[in-house]
Amino acid sequence: MALLLRLGTALYHVGIGLAAPFVPKAKAWVEGRRGLWARMEARADALQGCLWMHCASVGEFEQGRPVLEALKHERPDLPVLLTFFSPSGFEARKAFPLATHVDYLPADSARNAGRLLALIRPRMAIFVKYEFWPQHLHALRRTRVPTYLVSAIFRPSQPFFKWYGGGHRAMLACFDHLFVQNETSRILLESIGSTHVTVSGDTRFDRVSAITMEPVLIPFAEHFIRGRKRPVLVAGSTWPADEALLAEQDSGIPLIMVPHEIDAAHVEQLRHRFAPDGLTAGEYEERVMANPDAGCDHLIVDRMGHLSRLYHYADITYVGGGFGTGIHNTIEAAAWGRPVIFGPNHARFAEAQGLIDAGAGFCVRNAEELRAVLLRLEQDPLALRTAADAASRYVAERTGATARVVAGITAMG
Repeated sequence: MALLLRLGTALYHVGIGLAAPFVPKAKAWVEGRRGLWARMEARADALQGCLWMHCASVGEFEQGRPVLEALKHERPDLPVLLTFFSPSGFEARKAFPLATHVDYLPADSARNAGRLLALIRPRMAIFVKYEFWPQHLHALRRTRVPTYLVSAIFRPSQPFFKWYGGGHRAMLACFDHLFVQNETSRILLESIGSTHVTVSGDTRFDRVSAITMEPVLIPFAEHFIRGRKRPVLVAGSTWPADEALLAEQDSGIPLIMVPHEIDAAHVEQLRHRFAPDGLTAGEYEERVMANPDAGCDHLIVDRMGHLSRLYHYADITYVGGGFGTGIHNTIEAAAWGRPVIFGPNHARFAEAQGLIDAGAGFCVRNAEELRAVLLRLEQDPLALRTAADAASRYVAERTGATARVVAGITAMG
């Protein structure tokens, strides 16, 4: 089974290479790794004895970030290597100031794994949430580098808990300790003999709480909400199905939309869909500069890096992805004390059901249900305030995971 896992991983990398000429994301994955070893070798001296943190993409980085910041605070002299699997993660955080070097994860092979560790000789390695790369993990185990998995969450459907999951279970043994989000994960791991586990909670709650403590002025959003008599809806990480739903609802509620994909062609489609006043942030700023009294009711944000703080300008939020493979980060919105609306595909996301149970989350399956939720929250100020308070309380009650993780890592040396 372990051999099949390694073969599957190798075929996955080959598949990305074959897809590169035709699929933009695969092309970015391949091109981003060109020159990787030259970059690593150039920084090898500076990285000796580093803390190596690996994340799949931006979301996982935000999850691991509080742990990295806390460990770096304790050891400001500690070099940091930050690696990403996805091009979007690398591009978004390639200039992260606490990192000595930021790069892509070398493709998972025994040769690459050994070469990386020989170059940087890390003091410890931290993988975030779902990242399981067998060759890298087994190399860390062989070289006795303390290795931790943080903010992990496990479900019965995963290969670890199936008869054919021997290779996956072997990867779990490569970690010195597993810090998991909930008791369900601990019980599942115990059922297959993994007892080096601590229920620490989800570090995302610490990260989103920290963001609300450092509000950043976003001029176009400030102007957009100024003088509004109706609640403002901020829709984040939207996909085409979400955008179609938002276009169908005819409540007329002012909307700031942050699409998941911000390529020019997609943004242009949204401008037409939300015509006549579907403006991008840049167009809106130009209009306001020419006439301070000008405005619009549909603002399309075609810039990266604003979403987590744009929720601050909302009265109500909508988080996309729930009509596809799964919703995006709902607690970013809830941390600001905002009700959160999302689509039906949220079974894998415990915080979505948690927000629903708390009275702060609302699942919608079609435009009619979305319209009904928006009208209720707009027309009943008490319902809006109650949902907002529930969102704040839900997040506040779940902070503290970072301190538990860092204390555990520090105690283990």
